Amino acid sequence: MKVTLGRRGDYAVRALINVARHSPERRKARQIVSEMDLPGRYTTQILGALVNAGLLSAQAGPDGGYVLARPASEITLLQVVEIAEGPVTLDQCALRGGPCDWVAECPLHESWAGAQSAFTSRLRRTTFADLAATDQAIEGGEVGDPLPPHLMPVERRGVR
Repeated sequence: MKVTLGRRGDYAVRALINVARHSPERRKARQIVSEMDLPGRYTTQILGALVNAGLLSAQAGPDGGYVLARPASEITLLQVVEIAEGPVTLDQCALRGGPCDWVAECPLHESWAGAQSAFTSRLRRTTFADLAATDQAIEGGEVGDPLPPHLMPVERRGVR
């Protein structure tokens, strides 16, 4: 089983980490795209969605760019994931992949719902202040290996 973000969620999270890391400085879309190794056209659409959701504010012009609309400590990972990917919900039976055909709930329902609740709770507690600080620590080589490494390590991309 894989629990990953789609492209839209991935780009939204990376873009917002970049803006949070440089707050309160305004960030041009081209800076975000370059530093986070994101596709330009698609990223501007995602930045627009974050503006429409009230997480970023945008200013046009030579001195314009994107800036957080509220403190990074008040923007949660769950908010950004749901803006980009839609609601994190348990809407399919874990056993059948569609509507549950049990009368009330299947044997996995309680465990699966509890796991989902823990997952969304963790996303709700994780702020972009946390993520920006972690990103900065990783870049500075200050973070050890508290979790098992990824199965397929990849080189960190982008200039941050």
